[in-house]
Amino acid sequence: MTNHYQFTFRCYQRKFIQPVITSYGKWQYRRGIVIRLTDDRGKIGWGEIAPIPWFGSEKITAALAFCREINTPISREEILAIPSKLPACQFAFESALEEIENHLLINLPDLECSGLLPAGDAALTMAKSLYQQGYKTFKWKIAVYPVDWEIDILHRLIESLPLGIKLRLDANGGLNLASTKQWLETCEQINRQYQIIEFIEQPLPVNCFDETLGLSHDFSVKIALDESVANLSQLIKVYHQGWQGIYVVKAGIFGSPSRLGDFLRRSPLDCVFSSVFETSIGRKSALNLAKKLSAPNRAVGFGIHHYFAEDEIQWINQLW
Repeated sequence: MTNHYQFTFRCYQRKFIQPVITSYGKWQYRRGIVIRLTDDRGKIGWGEIAPIPWFGSEKITAALAFCREINTPISREEILAIPSKLPACQFAFESALEEIENHLLINLPDLECSGLLPAGDAALTMAKSLYQQGYKTFKWKIAVYPVDWEIDILHRLIESLPLGIKLRLDANGGLNLASTKQWLETCEQINRQYQIIEFIEQPLPVNCFDETLGLSHDFSVKIALDESVANLSQLIKVYHQGWQGIYVVKAGIFGSPSRLGDFLRRSPLDCVFSSVFETSIGRKSALNLAKKLSAPNRAVGFGIHHYFAEDEIQWINQLW
């Protein structure tokens, strides 16, 4: 087996059709790096570095500096030794290595995706459009506008959708304890009639784990952790602290996919794999992991195609 690989990379910048608005603010451009490894037989493996620094990954500048410092060819041992402070780089290089060694294939229709809805009342129009495209699970960004207004939108959203739909509410850590309780109480009332709310995602900031754990015991509505489990060390920590709820895994910034796989095979968890607004290169690798490791009864969070306008395949080919 080849142990050394020629390495090249290209930077990209993609503009969202409309800014992604969360409790962190507005996100207008997705910046990342596409990498390519080639072995001595000409076999190619692709990977993608797509950081989200406000989630705890490295910045794009750090990833770019790392790529520029690599002396090509790069060895398999060097790839597996990429430090954990560069989790998006770990994911990209190991994904490219895996593609060369194991010929990654995935049957995308086997995985149900949840469609991402924008914050505010724009969700009402988007939900109808995505439902017509076949989506049955939706994730809606909350904690962006006043709670009472968002709850009013939630009721209108539910009334506009047919029975059998699942809805996830993603606060990105933007709520306080009082507003989280208000949301949980509202969702419990809704579920008594409709059974539509699947979970609330990361209602409180990362430093409020004890409060989040307590709420998970006090309410029947499930809570998912996202920012609190942004990498493997964080996931293992909250696992040992007794978290029995849902874990959202953003594979593209999580770190080493092989180490993640090793842990989840030893300790199966209720995991939902989710997008980081990567291109099809990173998405293929993330979905390959999701197919093997995610909870089988939950849609993966990769319904984000409607946030970009360009022909992705043609656009990626133009990088080289």
